[in-house]
Formats: sequence, C-alpha cells, structure tokens
Amino acid sequence: MIESWMVIGGVTFIVALGTVLMRPRDTMWGVHLRRPDWLVFEPAIPFIWTAIFAAGAGSATIVWDKDPGSVKTWLLMGLYLLLEIVTVAYIPMTLRLRSLKIGTILGGSGVILGVGLALIVWPISGWAAALLLPYLLWSPVGTYTTWEMIQLNPEAA
Repeated sequence: MIESWMVIGGVTFIVALGTVLMRPRDTMWGVHLRRPDWLVFEPAIPFIWTAIFAAGAGSATIVWDKDPGSVKTWLLMGLYLLLEIVTVAYIPMTLRLRSLKIGTILGGSGVILGVGLALIVWPISGWAAALLLPYLLWSPVGTYTTWEMIQLNPEAA
C-alpha cells in the first residue's frame, strides 16, 4: 500500500527537480553577481532548502492524514504545491530572465503564500503549522538577500 507520505514526498521531490531548468549560461550570469559581505553561508543553502522542503512535505502529510481526500484537503494540497512551485521557480526564473527583481517578487510571493498557508493549517494541526516555521523564517532571508543584491548589482535588477 502506498502511504500518503510517500506520495507527498515524491511530488515534493519531483517539483524540486525543477531547478534543473537552469542553463549553464544563466548560471554563469548569477555567479558573477556581487553578493553582500555577510552572505558567508551560501554553500549551506541547498541543504537548508532540502530540510525546509522535507518539513513542508511533513506538514502536508499531517494535513492530508487529518482528513484524507476531502475537497478542503485537496485545496490545501494545491496550496502546498503552489508554494513549492513558486519557491522552486525562484532560481531558474531569476537566472533565465537575468532579473533580481523577479527573484525578489517570487521570494516575496512565497513569504505571503507561506504565511497564509500556516494560518490556514494552524487550526487543523499545530504540528503541521510548526513544520512550516523553517520556511517562514528562511524565505524572508532569501528574499531580503535578493533585494540586497539589487543594491549591489543595479544593472541586474
């Protein structure tokens, strides 16, 4: 029998693979951008996001298991999926369009979606909402970093 966590984890993994949409020439554009001096943790960012996506999948699993298959639960799964798509789109879209402004908009949209999702999920499960906290804490850091990079690279806005 396929468990809910397997399906949700699989969908999370497949959507996260969307970062492979980056082209080498786009990546090179991003590599040459100036970064804030305080951005010393950049090598850890992929591991941080992996943990955040795992926590988000855990949150979605808890919500699904509370009321599996209901219309409300399916709508919430759609919101989880939208949040992940917006989050995953950040890097490929920023690089492909060579626009830090797009990255800031996507990052800010993710923050708003994440807060909304956490508020909706809270009455269903405090644990599910708590598992969204890493996203709610980290996503604004990424959004602020991108905004700060616009100040350092105005030609890349």
